[in-house]
Amino acid sequence: MMTTSTPTGSASLSGLLERLRATFHEHPAEYKWLAGISAVFLTVFFMPAGTARFDNAVLEGLALLHWYAREHVILCLVPAFFIAGAIAVFISQNAVMKYLGPTAHKVAAYGVASVSGSILAVCSCTVLPLFGGIYRRGAGLGPAIAFLYSGPAINVLAIVLTARILGVELGAARAVGAVSFALVIGLIMHLLYRREEQVRTTTQKGFTLDEEEGRPLGETALFFALMITVLVFANWAPARAEDSMIWHTVFIWKWPLTALASTGLAGLLVWRWGWQWQPFAATAAVVVILAGLIPEHPELAFTAGLTGLTLAAAARPGDGEEWLGQTWSFAKLILPLLLGGVLLAGFLLGRPGYEGVIPSEWISAAVGGNSLLANVLAALVGALMYFATLTEIPIVQGLLGAGMGKGPALALLLAGPALSLPNMLVIRSIIGTQKTLVYCALVVVMATFTGWVFGAFYP
Repeated sequence: MMTTSTPTGSASLSGLLERLRATFHEHPAEYKWLAGISAVFLTVFFMPAGTARFDNAVLEGLALLHWYAREHVILCLVPAFFIAGAIAVFISQNAVMKYLGPTAHKVAAYGVASVSGSILAVCSCTVLPLFGGIYRRGAGLGPAIAFLYSGPAINVLAIVLTARILGVELGAARAVGAVSFALVIGLIMHLLYRREEQVRTTTQKGFTLDEEEGRPLGETALFFALMITVLVFANWAPARAEDSMIWHTVFIWKWPLTALASTGLAGLLVWRWGWQWQPFAATAAVVVILAGLIPEHPELAFTAGLTGLTLAAAARPGDGEEWLGQTWSFAKLILPLLLGGVLLAGFLLGRPGYEGVIPSEWISAAVGGNSLLANVLAALVGALMYFATLTEIPIVQGLLGAGMGKGPALALLLAGPALSLPNMLVIRSIIGTQKTLVYCALVVVMATFTGWVFGAFYP
Protein backbone atom coordinates (compact mmCIF):
# COMPACT_ATOMS: atom_id res chain seq x y z
CA MET A 1 0.00 0.00 0.00
CA MET A 2 1.49 3.35 -1.10
CA THR A 3 0.96 6.71 0.65
CA THR A 4 1.40 10.25 -0.71
CA SER A 5 3.42 12.62 1.45
CA THR A 6 3.44 16.44 1.38
CA PRO A 7 6.82 18.16 1.69
CA THR A 8 7.07 19.04 5.34
CA GLY A 9 9.10 22.21 4.80
CA SER A 10 6.64 23.66 2.28
CA ALA A 11 3.65 22.93 4.49
CA SER A 12 5.22 24.47 7.57
CA LEU A 13 6.28 27.61 5.68
CA SER A 14 2.81 28.00 4.19
CA GLY A 15 1.25 27.59 7.61
CA LEU A 16 3.63 30.11 9.13
CA LEU A 17 2.82 32.71 6.47
CA GLU A 18 -0.90 32.10 6.96
CA ARG A 19 -0.58 32.56 10.73
CA LEU A 20 1.43 35.77 10.24
CA ARG A 21 -1.17 37.08 7.79
CA ALA A 22 -3.98 36.32 10.22
CA THR A 23 -2.10 37.95 13.10
CA PHE A 24 -1.46 41.05 10.99
CA HIS A 25 -5.16 41.43 10.20
CA GLU A 26 -6.02 41.00 13.88
CA HIS A 27 -3.38 43.41 15.21
CA PRO A 28 -2.32 45.81 12.40
CA ALA A 29 -1.31 48.56 14.83
CA GLU A 30 1.21 46.29 16.53
CA TYR A 31 2.93 45.51 13.24
CA LYS A 32 3.11 49.21 12.42
CA TRP A 33 4.84 49.76 15.74
CA LEU A 34 7.21 46.87 14.97
CA ALA A 35 8.03 48.35 11.54
CA GLY A 36 8.61 51.80 13.01
CA ILE A 37 10.86 50.53 15.81
CA SER A 38 12.81 48.38 13.34
CA ALA A 39 13.32 51.33 10.99
CA VAL A 40 14.57 53.54 13.82
CA PHE A 41 16.88 50.79 15.09
CA LEU A 42 18.39 50.14 11.65
CA THR A 43 18.88 53.86 11.08
CA VAL A 44 20.68 54.26 14.39
CA PHE A 45 22.65 51.04 13.92
CA PHE A 46 24.02 51.99 10.51
CA MET A 47 24.40 55.75 10.93
CA PRO A 48 27.97 56.86 10.17
CA ALA A 49 28.53 58.46 13.58
CA GLY A 50 32.13 59.56 14.07
CA THR A 51 32.72 60.62 10.47
CA ALA A 52 33.47 64.31 9.97
CA ARG A 53 30.71 64.89 7.43
CA PHE A 54 27.98 63.28 9.53
CA ASP A 55 29.03 64.84 12.84
CA ASN A 56 29.27 68.28 11.25
CA ALA A 57 25.81 67.83 9.68
CA VAL A 58 24.35 67.01 13.10
CA LEU A 59 25.94 70.17 14.51
CA GLU A 60 24.61 72.18 11.57
CA GLY A 61 21.10 70.88 12.19
CA LEU A 62 21.32 71.90 15.84
CA ALA A 63 22.88 75.26 14.92
CA LEU A 64 20.09 76.04 12.46
CA LEU A 65 17.48 75.01 15.05
CA HIS A 66 19.20 77.21 17.66
CA TRP A 67 19.28 80.17 15.27
CA TYR A 68 15.65 79.66 14.28
CA ALA A 69 14.50 79.46 17.89
CA ARG A 70 16.34 82.67 18.81
CA GLU A 71 15.48 84.69 15.73
CA HIS A 72 12.05 83.54 14.62
CA VAL A 73 9.95 81.77 17.23
CA ILE A 74 9.33 84.70 19.59
CA LEU A 75 9.38 87.53 17.06
CA CYS A 76 7.73 85.74 14.10
CA LEU A 77 5.86 82.59 15.00
CA VAL A 78 4.23 83.55 18.29
CA PRO A 79 2.69 86.77 16.86
CA ALA A 80 1.60 84.74 13.83
CA PHE A 81 -0.08 82.22 16.14
CA PHE A 82 -1.97 85.05 17.84
CA ILE A 83 -3.06 86.42 14.46
CA ALA A 84 -4.21 82.96 13.35
CA GLY A 85 -6.12 82.48 16.59
CA ALA A 86 -7.72 85.91 16.14
CA ILE A 87 -8.83 84.97 12.62
CA ALA A 88 -10.64 81.98 14.09
CA VAL A 89 -12.39 84.08 16.75
CA PHE A 90 -12.85 87.66 15.56
CA ILE A 91 -13.59 87.10 11.86
CA SER A 92 -16.95 85.51 11.22
CA GLN A 93 -17.13 82.44 9.06
CA ASN A 94 -19.69 84.29 6.97
CA ALA A 95 -17.07 86.92 6.07
CA VAL A 96 -14.44 84.33 5.11
CA MET A 97 -17.00 82.38 3.07
CA LYS A 98 -18.16 85.58 1.38
CA TYR A 99 -14.71 86.72 0.21
CA LEU A 100 -12.56 83.55 0.13
CA GLY A 101 -15.00 80.63 0.29
CA PRO A 102 -15.62 78.09 -2.47
CA THR A 103 -18.69 80.02 -3.63
CA ALA A 104 -17.07 83.45 -3.44
CA HIS A 105 -16.56 85.61 -6.53
CA LYS A 106 -13.49 84.04 -8.11
CA VAL A 107 -11.84 87.25 -9.30
CA ALA A 108 -12.09 88.86 -5.87
CA ALA A 109 -11.09 85.71 -3.95
CA TYR A 110 -8.01 84.91 -6.02
CA GLY A 111 -7.10 88.58 -6.41
CA VAL A 112 -7.02 89.17 -2.65
CA ALA A 113 -5.24 85.88 -1.92
CA SER A 114 -2.60 86.23 -4.62
CA VAL A 115 -1.33 89.68 -3.59
CA SER A 116 -1.55 89.25 0.18
CA GLY A 117 2.20 88.65 0.44
CA SER A 118 2.91 92.22 -0.58
CA ILE A 119 1.39 93.26 2.77
CA LEU A 120 2.48 90.43 5.06
CA ALA A 121 6.15 89.94 4.13
CA VAL A 122 6.39 86.62 5.99
CA CYS A 123 8.54 83.54 5.49
CA SER A 124 7.38 80.07 4.45
CA CYS A 125 6.90 79.04 8.09
CA THR A 126 5.33 82.21 9.53
CA VAL A 127 2.56 82.06 6.91
CA LEU A 128 1.46 78.59 8.08
CA PRO A 129 -0.67 79.61 11.09
CA LEU A 130 -2.39 82.26 8.96
CA PHE A 131 -3.07 79.73 6.19
CA GLY A 132 -4.43 77.24 8.71
CA GLY A 133 -6.64 79.94 10.20
CA ILE A 134 -8.38 81.01 6.99
CA TYR A 135 -8.65 77.45 5.64
CA ARG A 136 -10.29 76.12 8.78
CA ARG A 137 -12.54 79.15 8.87
CA GLY A 138 -14.04 78.20 5.52
CA ALA A 139 -11.76 79.61 2.81
CA GLY A 140 -11.85 77.61 -0.40
CA LEU A 141 -8.88 75.38 -1.12
CA GLY A 142 -7.89 77.40 -4.21
CA PRO A 143 -7.82 80.86 -2.56
CA ALA A 144 -6.22 79.38 0.59
CA ILE A 145 -3.43 77.79 -1.48
CA ALA A 146 -2.97 81.05 -3.42
CA PHE A 147 -2.59 82.81 -0.06
CA LEU A 148 -0.18 80.11 1.17
CA TYR A 149 2.10 80.60 -1.83
CA SER A 150 1.82 84.38 -2.08
CA GLY A 151 2.46 85.09 1.61
CA PRO A 152 6.21 84.41 1.47
CA ALA A 153 6.69 84.70 -2.31
CA ILE A 154 5.24 88.12 -3.19
CA ASN A 155 7.25 90.17 -0.74
CA VAL A 156 7.60 93.65 -2.30
CA LEU A 157 10.86 94.34 -0.48
CA ALA A 158 12.36 91.01 -1.56
CA ILE A 159 11.41 91.67 -5.18
CA VAL A 160 12.91 95.17 -5.06
CA LEU A 161 16.13 93.86 -3.54
CA THR A 162 16.24 91.06 -6.12
CA ALA A 163 16.12 93.66 -8.88
CA ARG A 164 18.79 95.81 -7.24
CA ILE A 165 21.23 93.04 -6.32
CA LEU A 166 20.60 90.28 -8.87
CA GLY A 167 19.47 92.38 -11.82
CA VAL A 168 16.30 94.02 -13.09
CA GLU A 169 15.40 91.06 -15.30
CA LEU A 170 15.48 88.61 -12.37
CA GLY A 171 13.51 91.01 -10.18
CA ALA A 172 10.82 91.54 -12.81
CA ALA A 173 10.63 87.82 -13.63
CA ARG A 174 10.29 86.99 -9.94
CA ALA A 175 7.45 89.50 -9.48
CA VAL A 176 5.49 88.30 -12.51
CA GLY A 177 6.19 84.64 -11.76
CA ALA A 178 5.16 84.86 -8.10
CA VAL A 179 1.79 86.50 -8.79
CA SER A 180 1.12 84.13 -11.69
CA PHE A 181 2.10 81.08 -9.64
CA ALA A 182 -0.28 82.02 -6.82
CA LEU A 183 -3.18 82.35 -9.24
CA VAL A 184 -2.40 79.30 -11.39
CA ILE A 185 -1.56 76.92 -8.54
CA GLY A 186 -4.63 77.99 -6.60
CA LEU A 187 -6.88 77.45 -9.62
CA ILE A 188 -5.34 74.04 -10.41
CA MET A 189 -5.79 72.88 -6.81
CA HIS A 190 -9.42 74.04 -6.92
CA LEU A 191 -10.08 72.16 -10.16
CA LEU A 192 -8.37 68.98 -8.99
CA TYR A 193 -10.34 68.86 -5.73
CA ARG A 194 -13.54 70.61 -6.77
CA ARG A 195 -15.72 67.64 -5.77
CA GLU A 196 -14.26 67.60 -2.27
CA GLU A 197 -14.77 71.35 -2.11
CA GLN A 198 -18.41 70.94 -3.09
CA VAL A 199 -18.91 68.47 -0.24
CA ARG A 200 -17.09 70.78 2.14
CA THR A 201 -19.24 73.72 1.04
CA THR A 202 -22.43 71.72 1.57
CA THR A 203 -21.27 70.76 5.05
CA GLN A 204 -20.53 74.37 5.96
CA LYS A 205 -23.79 75.82 4.64
CA GLY A 206 -25.64 74.82 7.76
CA PHE A 207 -23.07 76.40 10.08
CA THR A 208 -23.04 80.16 10.22
CA LEU A 209 -22.00 82.74 12.75
CA ASP A 210 -23.61 86.04 13.53
CA GLU A 211 -21.58 89.19 13.13
CA GLU A 212 -19.32 89.85 16.08
CA GLU A 213 -21.80 91.32 18.60
CA GLY A 214 -22.23 94.49 16.60
CA ARG A 215 -18.48 95.17 16.49
CA PRO A 216 -17.82 97.67 13.66
CA LEU A 217 -15.91 96.36 10.67
CA GLY A 218 -13.47 99.27 10.98
CA GLU A 219 -12.48 98.24 14.51
CA THR A 220 -11.90 94.63 13.45
CA ALA A 221 -9.80 95.81 10.50
CA LEU A 222 -7.79 98.12 12.80
CA PHE A 223 -7.29 95.24 15.25
CA PHE A 224 -5.70 93.04 12.58
CA ALA A 225 -3.77 95.94 11.05
CA LEU A 226 -2.15 96.70 14.41
CA MET A 227 -1.18 93.05 14.96
CA ILE A 228 0.30 92.79 11.47
CA THR A 229 2.18 96.06 12.08
CA VAL A 230 3.69 94.59 15.23
CA LEU A 231 4.71 91.47 13.28
CA VAL A 232 6.28 93.50 10.45
CA PHE A 233 8.22 96.05 12.50
CA ALA A 234 9.44 93.55 15.12
CA ASN A 235 11.04 91.56 12.27
CA TRP A 236 12.40 94.48 10.25
CA ALA A 237 15.78 93.32 8.94
CA PRO A 238 18.99 95.29 9.67
CA ALA A 239 19.85 97.96 7.13
CA ARG A 240 22.91 97.64 4.91
CA ALA A 241 25.08 100.41 3.53
CA GLU A 242 23.43 100.29 0.10
CA ASP A 243 19.86 100.38 1.48
CA SER A 244 17.75 103.53 1.22
CA MET A 245 17.52 106.16 3.92
CA ILE A 246 13.92 105.12 4.57
CA TRP A 247 15.05 101.55 5.31
CA HIS A 248 17.75 102.83 7.70
CA THR A 249 15.28 105.14 9.44
CA VAL A 250 12.67 102.43 9.92
CA PHE A 251 15.29 100.05 11.29
CA ILE A 252 16.49 102.65 13.80
CA TRP A 253 12.90 103.22 14.95
CA LYS A 254 11.65 99.63 14.61
CA TRP A 255 11.16 99.03 18.33
CA PRO A 256 9.48 102.39 19.11
CA LEU A 257 7.18 101.73 16.14
CA THR A 258 6.49 98.22 17.45
CA ALA A 259 5.75 99.64 20.90
CA LEU A 260 3.45 102.26 19.38
CA ALA A 261 1.46 99.63 17.47
CA SER A 262 1.30 97.45 20.61
CA THR A 263 0.00 100.39 22.64
CA GLY A 264 -2.64 101.05 20.00
CA LEU A 265 -3.69 97.39 20.16
CA ALA A 266 -3.99 97.51 23.96
CA GLY A 267 -5.95 100.75 23.77
CA LEU A 268 -8.40 99.27 21.27
CA LEU A 269 -8.96 96.19 23.43
CA VAL A 270 -9.48 98.24 26.62
CA TRP A 271 -11.44 101.32 25.49
CA ARG A 272 -13.42 99.89 22.62
CA TRP A 273 -13.81 96.18 23.40
CA GLY A 274 -14.05 96.41 27.19
CA TRP A 275 -11.06 94.32 28.24
CA GLN A 276 -9.54 94.80 31.72
CA TRP A 277 -6.87 97.49 31.78
CA GLN A 278 -4.83 96.15 34.74
CA PRO A 279 -2.91 93.41 32.83
CA PHE A 280 -1.93 95.90 30.12
CA ALA A 281 -0.80 98.52 32.66
CA ALA A 282 1.36 95.97 34.50
CA THR A 283 2.76 94.72 31.19
CA ALA A 284 3.63 98.25 30.07
CA ALA A 285 5.57 98.83 33.28
CA VAL A 286 7.55 95.58 32.86
CA VAL A 287 8.28 96.33 29.19
CA VAL A 288 9.57 99.83 30.00
CA ILE A 289 11.82 98.48 32.76
CA LEU A 290 13.27 95.71 30.59
CA ALA A 291 13.77 98.06 27.63
CA GLY A 292 15.60 100.52 29.87
CA LEU A 293 17.75 98.01 31.76
CA ILE A 294 18.55 95.61 28.91
CA PRO A 295 18.25 97.62 25.67
CA GLU A 296 20.60 95.24 23.83
CA HIS A 297 18.03 92.45 24.14
CA PRO A 298 14.71 93.94 22.98
CA GLU A 299 13.30 90.45 22.50
CA LEU A 300 12.96 90.22 26.30
CA ALA A 301 10.66 93.25 26.40
CA PHE A 302 8.79 91.83 23.40
CA THR A 303 8.33 88.53 25.24
CA ALA A 304 6.99 90.41 28.25
CA GLY A 305 4.48 92.13 25.96
CA LEU A 306 3.30 88.80 24.56
CA THR A 307 3.01 87.44 28.10
CA GLY A 308 0.89 90.43 29.09
CA LEU A 309 -1.41 89.90 26.11
CA THR A 310 -1.75 86.24 27.10
CA LEU A 311 -2.71 87.17 30.67
CA ALA A 312 -5.17 89.79 29.48
CA ALA A 313 -6.81 87.27 27.14
CA ALA A 314 -6.99 84.67 29.91
CA ALA A 315 -8.72 87.25 32.16
CA ARG A 316 -11.35 87.99 29.50
CA PRO A 317 -14.16 85.40 29.59
CA GLY A 318 -15.61 84.55 26.23
CA ASP A 319 -13.71 85.94 23.25
CA GLY A 320 -10.40 86.40 25.12
CA GLU A 321 -10.29 82.84 26.42
CA GLU A 322 -11.38 81.51 23.04
CA TRP A 323 -8.66 83.54 21.29
CA LEU A 324 -6.06 82.11 23.65
CA GLY A 325 -7.39 78.58 23.10
CA GLN A 326 -7.28 78.89 19.32
CA THR A 327 -3.76 80.34 19.48
CA TRP A 328 -2.60 77.43 21.63
CA SER A 329 -4.21 74.95 19.24
CA PHE A 330 -2.21 76.34 16.32
CA ALA A 331 0.99 76.31 18.38
CA LYS A 332 0.52 72.66 19.36
CA LEU A 333 -0.21 71.67 15.79
CA ILE A 334 2.55 73.57 14.02
CA LEU A 335 5.51 74.18 16.34
CA PRO A 336 6.71 70.57 16.91
CA LEU A 337 6.61 69.75 13.19
CA LEU A 338 8.24 73.05 12.32
CA LEU A 339 11.17 72.66 14.70
CA GLY A 340 11.68 69.05 13.62
CA GLY A 341 11.69 70.12 9.99
CA VAL A 342 14.20 72.90 10.64
CA LEU A 343 16.50 70.40 12.36
CA LEU A 344 16.28 68.01 9.39
CA ALA A 345 16.80 70.80 6.85
CA GLY A 346 19.93 71.94 8.67
CA PHE A 347 21.23 68.37 8.81
CA LEU A 348 20.75 67.84 5.07
CA LEU A 349 21.72 71.23 3.64
CA GLY A 350 23.36 73.15 6.49
CA ARG A 351 23.02 76.85 7.16
CA PRO A 352 23.75 79.44 4.46
CA GLY A 353 27.52 79.36 3.98
CA TYR A 354 27.98 76.11 5.92
CA GLU A 355 28.01 72.43 5.02
CA GLY A 356 25.31 69.85 5.74
CA VAL A 357 25.46 66.17 4.95
CA ILE A 358 24.99 67.07 1.25
CA PRO A 359 28.14 68.88 0.04
CA SER A 360 27.42 72.40 -1.20
CA GLU A 361 29.81 71.95 -4.15
CA TRP A 362 27.51 69.21 -5.44
CA ILE A 363 24.68 71.72 -5.49
CA SER A 364 26.77 74.48 -7.10
CA ALA A 365 28.03 72.10 -9.79
CA ALA A 366 24.57 70.70 -10.45
CA VAL A 367 22.84 74.04 -11.04
CA GLY A 368 25.38 75.54 -13.43
CA GLY A 369 24.23 76.47 -16.93
CA ASN A 370 20.59 76.28 -17.95
CA SER A 371 19.86 72.61 -18.58
CA LEU A 372 16.49 71.20 -17.62
CA LEU A 373 18.21 69.08 -14.96
CA ALA A 374 19.88 72.17 -13.47
CA ASN A 375 16.51 73.90 -13.16
CA VAL A 376 14.89 70.82 -11.62
CA LEU A 377 17.67 70.54 -9.04
CA ALA A 378 17.55 74.26 -8.24
CA ALA A 379 13.78 74.09 -7.69
CA LEU A 380 14.10 70.94 -5.54
CA VAL A 381 16.90 72.35 -3.39
CA GLY A 382 14.95 75.58 -2.98
CA ALA A 383 11.82 73.64 -2.03
CA LEU A 384 13.64 71.67 0.70
CA MET A 385 15.88 74.38 2.14
CA TYR A 386 14.59 76.88 4.68
CA PHE A 387 15.01 80.56 3.79
CA ALA A 388 14.30 83.28 6.31
CA THR A 389 12.76 86.39 4.72
CA LEU A 390 15.26 88.03 2.30
CA THR A 391 18.05 85.50 2.95
CA GLU A 392 17.45 83.84 -0.40
CA ILE A 393 18.92 86.89 -2.19
CA PRO A 394 22.50 86.71 -0.85
CA ILE A 395 22.43 82.92 -1.20
CA VAL A 396 21.46 83.14 -4.86
CA GLN A 397 24.02 85.93 -5.33
CA GLY A 398 26.73 83.58 -4.05
CA LEU A 399 25.53 80.74 -6.26
CA LEU A 400 25.50 83.03 -9.31
CA GLY A 401 29.08 83.95 -8.51
CA ALA A 402 29.92 80.24 -8.35
CA GLY A 403 28.56 79.65 -11.86
CA MET A 404 24.84 79.16 -11.36
CA GLY A 405 22.73 79.98 -14.44
CA LYS A 406 20.07 82.68 -14.33
CA GLY A 407 17.36 80.15 -15.17
CA PRO A 408 18.10 77.95 -12.13
CA ALA A 409 18.46 81.13 -10.04
CA LEU A 410 14.89 82.13 -10.92
CA ALA A 411 13.67 78.57 -10.29
CA LEU A 412 15.20 78.68 -6.80
CA LEU A 413 13.73 82.15 -6.11
CA LEU A 414 10.24 80.99 -7.11
CA ALA A 415 10.31 77.69 -5.19
CA GLY A 416 12.58 78.50 -2.24
CA PRO A 417 10.79 81.22 -0.24
CA ALA A 418 7.37 79.57 -0.66
CA LEU A 419 8.41 76.03 0.36
CA SER A 420 10.69 74.37 2.85
CA LEU A 421 10.89 70.97 4.49
CA PRO A 422 9.37 72.28 7.77
CA ASN A 423 6.67 74.05 5.76
CA MET A 424 5.72 70.82 3.95
CA LEU A 425 5.38 68.85 7.19
CA VAL A 426 2.96 71.39 8.63
CA ILE A 427 0.92 71.78 5.42
CA ARG A 428 0.43 68.00 5.43
CA SER A 429 -1.10 68.19 8.91
CA ILE A 430 -3.61 70.79 7.69
CA ILE A 431 -4.73 69.57 4.25
CA GLY A 432 -3.45 65.98 4.12
CA THR A 433 -0.66 64.12 2.37
CA GLN A 434 -2.08 63.97 -1.14
CA LYS A 435 -2.93 67.67 -1.45
CA THR A 436 0.45 68.60 0.03
CA LEU A 437 2.31 66.46 -2.51
CA VAL A 438 0.28 67.92 -5.38
CA TYR A 439 0.88 71.49 -4.17
CA CYS A 440 4.64 70.96 -3.76
CA ALA A 441 4.87 69.22 -7.13
CA LEU A 442 3.07 72.12 -8.82
CA VAL A 443 5.45 74.64 -7.28
CA VAL A 444 8.56 72.65 -8.27
CA VAL A 445 7.34 71.86 -11.81
CA MET A 446 6.24 75.42 -12.53
CA ALA A 447 9.45 76.87 -11.07
CA THR A 448 11.49 74.45 -13.18
CA PHE A 449 9.69 75.28 -16.40
CA THR A 450 9.71 79.05 -15.76
CA GLY A 451 13.42 79.05 -14.93
CA TRP A 452 14.19 76.97 -18.02
CA VAL A 453 12.32 79.35 -20.31
CA PHE A 454 13.81 82.42 -18.61
CA GLY A 455 17.32 80.98 -18.91
CA ALA A 456 16.85 80.52 -22.63
CA PHE A 457 16.31 84.28 -23.03
CA TYR A 458 18.89 85.35 -20.40
CA PRO A 459 21.71 82.78 -20.52
